[in-house]
Amino acid sequence: MQQCLAALTILLLLGMVLARVALLRRQGVRAMNFGKQDKTDFLIPPFAFFYFYLVFADAFGWPTVSRQTFVASGAAAWLGVLFCLTGLLFLFWSLVSFGRSFRVGIDDENPDKLVTGGVFAWSRNPIYLAFWLILLGQFLVFPNWLLLVYLAAATWLFHRQIRREEVHLAQRYGAQYADYCARVRRYL
Repeated sequence: MQQCLAALTILLLLGMVLARVALLRRQGVRAMNFGKQDKTDFLIPPFAFFYFYLVFADAFGWPTVSRQTFVASGAAAWLGVLFCLTGLLFLFWSLVSFGRSFRVGIDDENPDKLVTGGVFAWSRNPIYLAFWLILLGQFLVFPNWLLLVYLAAATWLFHRQIRREEVHLAQRYGAQYADYCARVRRYL
């Protein structure tokens, strides 16, 4: 049961993001800007798709690279499901709070207003926090060493992207962004 819920989390995450991108496109907003600023971003999707496969392989018994796990626990798996659901709620709240300003990647050409309300009054990076909670939850459901490697790599990658976005936002919004940073933490 926990394994199916953890795998479903990936579908819900992708569904929310892609639905938001499609909705904004219908409103004339080009929200998909992935890889425009840094072409090395295109190295990420193959690793993401492999991660998705690992989760689905563990959930549904498909062939996989390794089934070697750390100590598996039913309680830890249910805690993982709770983290996955919390991550999905943070993601949904983030997408709603973002409104028309939501972008995948940095948009130098058509930036929107600086969003500081909703969940952004609590965390400057709730989407990355949501993704991290989901990855942590999935590791607890599938305590595989490969998912632990992915969790560590994603932690580094999210922080790297956040730092890049902070530079962009500081240049774009100046004092308004500096005031926001003084009031709201980067993560929690």
